[in-house]
Amino acid sequence: MPNCYTNKVVLVVGGTSGIGKATALAFAEAGAKVVITGRREKEGSTVAAQITKTGGTAAFFRADVVQNADVAKTIDFVQSTYGRLDVAFNNAGVEFAGSLDQVTEEQYRRVFDVSVWGVLNSMKHEIAAMLKNGGGAIVNTSSVFGHIGAAQASIYVAAKHAVEGLTKALALEFANQGIRINAVAPGVVDTEMIARVVGTEADRRNWLRSLHPVGRLGTTEEVAAAVLYLASDAAKFTTGTTLLVDGGWTAA
Repeated sequence: MPNCYTNKVVLVVGGTSGIGKATALAFAEAGAKVVITGRREKEGSTVAAQITKTGGTAAFFRADVVQNADVAKTIDFVQSTYGRLDVAFNNAGVEFAGSLDQVTEEQYRRVFDVSVWGVLNSMKHEIAAMLKNGGGAIVNTSSVFGHIGAAQASIYVAAKHAVEGLTKALALEFANQGIRINAVAPGVVDTEMIARVVGTEADRRNWLRSLHPVGRLGTTEEVAAAVLYLASDAAKFTTGTTLLVDGGWTAA
């Protein structure tokens, strides 16, 4: 989508690596002014520098989506730096894999704090900013596990189902005020997170590939393309839905 975001201001929450980083780069390439936020300052600053080095416009603001004050300060930074907020991509999240007897309250609260409260908290502030401009578009990161179950992943599955519910409910709440809210639901994407979970074990990686009828893992750029579509005017009649980018997994 070359230059279709010219003069648009885009916030990428959780944009320091993986899908978030690829999406920040894609928005910038399409002409947007991009603000990247996350907890890892070094990585986030590197992404912003990569964008500006190639002629784009970007800034990094360190924030933790769990902290209400951090999110409020992020939106203030976006507005004071670029004057408005048009698009937000809420991509912050944490993984958890383990059997029921391994689940602790601390792990549950961490996953839900980041993946559910973090999304809701971000949208609360993003929507308030967008209403000042007469509207905007939000895309949340869900997962195939927001649509199906998976053994050994109860907390993660529950959190992503919650993201789906938040997306639908708030899309309805603000549909007549010019705010579109959708989600993207990737299958397994070859990212640093997957590397942490799977490591270099060939059998496990081959098993993950086998879950996708296309026979491979997804790429961050493929998910980024879906996000840019959902946030664009090409999808202006689309709200409250999820675009599955899962290599056919949920169709099987």
